[in-house]
Amino acid sequence: MKVRIQLRTGPPVQRKAGKNRHLALAGGALLIPAALMAYVLGFWRLASDMGVAGEFGITGVFSHWQVWMAVAAALHLIASVLNKYGRGGDLHVPRVLTPRILPFRRRL
Repeated sequence: MKVRIQLRTGPPVQRKAGKNRHLALAGGALLIPAALMAYVLGFWRLASDMGVAGEFGITGVFSHWQVWMAVAAALHLIASVLNKYGRGGDLHVPRVLTPRILPFRRRL
């Protein structure tokens, strides 16, 4: 027995810029609380090292406040880039984060 399923044809694939802006806004909105949580953990570890706060419960690589601050800054940067793109701007990554090791073409 053969069963044949006929599906309707959907809309054609569009090649336009910015068709996933709603996903960028959602991702940026979800990364902001994650960055805040990383900042809080970094400040908690720093305060724990100074003796102001209680003992920090995480051990290993993530027991250093510098790691938490770097993670928080990276999440904050990614969230701001995604939010800017989602609100209608271009997807622009800062030049500092995209170094050119080998130039592909010469600038005149």
